[in-house]
Amino acid sequence: MSTRAARGVTTGLSWFIAGLTLPWSSGVVEGHVNRTKMLKRPMFGRAGFHLLR
Repeated sequence: MSTRAARGVTTGLSWFIAGLTLPWSSGVVEGHVNRTKMLKRPMFGRAGFHLLR
């Protein structure tokens, strides 16, 4: 494994630990993004169940 890849793994681990231990969350923002995506799918013709599987 290269030094660059190892640095990326340790950086990702620190983000993961911070997400589990810090008292705030981006859950509300993620909910709005999910709602926006659900509203846009029918507008662009990508709302069929065969495409979402």
